[in-house]
Amino acid sequence: MNARVVLITGATSGIGYQAAAILARHGLRVYGAGRHIDQLKPLTGLGVQPVPLDLSNDDSIQKAVEAVLSRESRIDILINNAGYGSYGPVEEVAISEVRQQFEVNLLGLARLTQLVLPTMRAQGHGRIINTSSMAGRMVTYMGAWYHATKYALEAFSDALRMETRQFNIDVVLIEPGAIATNWGRIAADHLEDSAHGGPYQEAAQQAAQGLRKLYNSRWLSKPDSIAQVIAKAASTRRPKTRYLVGFGAKPLVALHALLPDRAFDFIMIHAKDL
Repeated sequence: MNARVVLITGATSGIGYQAAAILARHGLRVYGAGRHIDQLKPLTGLGVQPVPLDLSNDDSIQKAVEAVLSRESRIDILINNAGYGSYGPVEEVAISEVRQQFEVNLLGLARLTQLVLPTMRAQGHGRIINTSSMAGRMVTYMGAWYHATKYALEAFSDALRMETRQFNIDVVLIEPGAIATNWGRIAADHLEDSAHGGPYQEAAQQAAQGLRKLYNSRWLSKPDSIAQVIAKAASTRRPKTRYLVGFGAKPLVALHALLPDRAFDFIMIHAKDL
C-alpha cells in the first residue's frame, strides 16, 4: 500500500480534504487536486502535493494528469471526489447552469478518467473511486439537475467497471447520505435564486428552508466518516462495487425501492415538515 500513487479531486475541503489526509498518513503518495490549492497548505506537511485543477476546463485536466505522471510515472488510484449541488425547478434553472453542473459532476470526471486509464492499463492494475451520492439512487424535491448528474455517474461507473475488469482495474462507487458540509447551504441558495420571482418561488423557499434545517441539524454524518470509507475502498484487496454510507442513505434508498412512486413523491415534497 505504501508505494501507491493517488490522485484525488475536490481535495481542498470536506470529504476530499479528509480523505487526502487519511491516505497520506497511511503512507500513500497523495496528489490533491482542486481549484483553490492554497487550501491544501495544511496537508503539505503530511506530504500531500497540491495540483491545480478545474474540471470544466479540458486543458486544466490534461495538465493535472501530466503533472502527476511527470513526477511518478504512474497513478494507482484515481478518486473522483469533486462535485457540487445546484437545486432549482426544472423550468427555471438556466441551461448554462445545467451544463456547468454536468461538466463538474460528470463530464470533467469522465475526461480525467479517460486520461488516467491508459496508464492504469499499462501498469496492469488500477482503482477508480467515484464519489456519487444516495442522490444517484433516489430523488429529492427540486433537485432534478443535481440528481440527473448523479444518476448518470452511477450508470457511467457501472459501465466502466465492466469494461475495465479485463485490465485488473476496479471501479468503486461511494454513495454518501447527508454530510455536514457546505453542500446544503450552497444547494439551498441556488434553489432560492433560481426560483426568485417565478411561479415556483414559494415552494422553492419552503424547500430551501427544509434544506437549511437539515444541514444545520446534529444528525448529519461528519466528512471524516465518509473519508474513512474512501480510504477503505482504496486500500482493501477486493473492494465492494458500492458503499452506501452516512445519514439517511440506506433507509431512504430502501424506501425508494419499496414504496410506490407517488408515496415517495409525497414524502420528498413534505420532507421540510418532518
